[in-house]
Amino acid sequence: MSEGTTYLELSQEGGGAHKFYEVTVRDTVVSVRYGRIGADGQQQTSTFPTGEKARAAAARKIGEKVRKGYAPAVQGQRSARPVTRRQVSSAPSTARAVAPVLWRFRTGASAFGIHVAEDRCWVGNQHGDVHTLGHDGEVLAHYQLPDGVKCLVADDFWIYAGCDDGTVYDLSSKIPFAAYEIAPDVDIFWLDIREGVLHVADRDGGLTVIDHEDEFQWSRRSAGAQAWMVRRDDIAVYHGHRRGVTAYSADGSREAWHTPTDGAVLFGWQEDHAVYAGTDRRVVQRLAKDDGALEATYRCDTVVYSCATAPGGRYVFAGDSASSVYCFAADGTRLWKLGTGGGSALSMQYRDEKLYLVTTDGSLVCVDASDAAVTAARSGSVPLARDVKSAAALPTYTPSASVRTVPAASGIVVECVREGGRLRVHVVSGGYDPAWNVQFPRHLRRTGARYAVDDLAAAAGGFYRVRGEIRQLV
Repeated sequence: MSEGTTYLELSQEGGGAHKFYEVTVRDTVVSVRYGRIGADGQQQTSTFPTGEKARAAAARKIGEKVRKGYAPAVQGQRSARPVTRRQVSSAPSTARAVAPVLWRFRTGASAFGIHVAEDRCWVGNQHGDVHTLGHDGEVLAHYQLPDGVKCLVADDFWIYAGCDDGTVYDLSSKIPFAAYEIAPDVDIFWLDIREGVLHVADRDGGLTVIDHEDEFQWSRRSAGAQAWMVRRDDIAVYHGHRRGVTAYSADGSREAWHTPTDGAVLFGWQEDHAVYAGTDRRVVQRLAKDDGALEATYRCDTVVYSCATAPGGRYVFAGDSASSVYCFAADGTRLWKLGTGGGSALSMQYRDEKLYLVTTDGSLVCVDASDAAVTAARSGSVPLARDVKSAAALPTYTPSASVRTVPAASGIVVECVREGGRLRVHVVSGGYDPAWNVQFPRHLRRTGARYAVDDLAAAAGGFYRVRGEIRQLV
């Protein structure tokens, strides 16, 4: 091909693929942009020794896509397929007292994503903003992702954000990168991840499992749509949808059990021996992991948007559609109900006698859930909540639009190799097992290409994860 831009699309009927692929050649530089039709997509830029080699590489990329069914198109003629954004309402609380809120951070848009780690809290909202804060409320970092954040999940000390653009971003380093690319026909509702294996629950009630190399493993379609719950342990995957909770073996070979719930599942939580399902019929239900037996029911006054537990299920917490938060004893006895002082809790997590909520008004709220603080709150004595502000000079980290090319290695070198028709990435530098695969962004893989990374960490599943910047070697 000559210098210029080639734009291709693959759009299938019935909810199948709906994506574009664009290749631009300028002198010795080849830029590739790809993603869902109607979105900005992601970009990769590579530099070649000569213009002839750049044009040859671009021609190979285009040929590969044409063989997969892509065809020339005019950008903008096809519109983006709609993405489901959870429609929620939030009424004022009917509780007589307000929860003892210690601090509140307002993100500016409705927030679903939350993760509370040992040293910090994470919150992601529908504008694609992800903030990290200390447990004292100090804002530490800001990430800007291309689309709304559905949820935040952790796998050991790696943090991932599932976005409405169908991409799961690794936020473990300062520069986010796309770790998993969900099929364009999968509308992400919720995620869980364990030892690098990603589990995706979607709008249609499907469950899709993808390994650490971003390759499809298995999928199942449950009896109900609108699957807002997926949780995974060593034994099984627990999938909550409109008709209840279904457990599948970890390898997807069989359905272990199915339990109808009292209402459609809107949120899920797990402990070692039980899963918890919050429903639109005002309850949280505890199901035994072994056989799905109903063990306890926790009754709220309106639709349950979220739930969580203290370690071992000693306390069960729930957030409803009327801006209230509840605490129950393990046997289902309601201990208290308090107003959030803001919107309804769309996700929550308990840690060290504090309950962290993300709400419909876009706030991350830290509640003192200790017995003493709650007793005082029920009598009308609550602390003055601190309104946390983000520092004006706080840097914003965005996914890299391109990969820097460098002439010499500075860091650990990895190489893309073709094995059995698939591109794998292995470590070249000494001190690492060369047989292990490296979790590496799929759109950067090219046969024979070498990259330098800042650091690699061994994962429990027998592979390496990248930590830090990725640089292409020339």
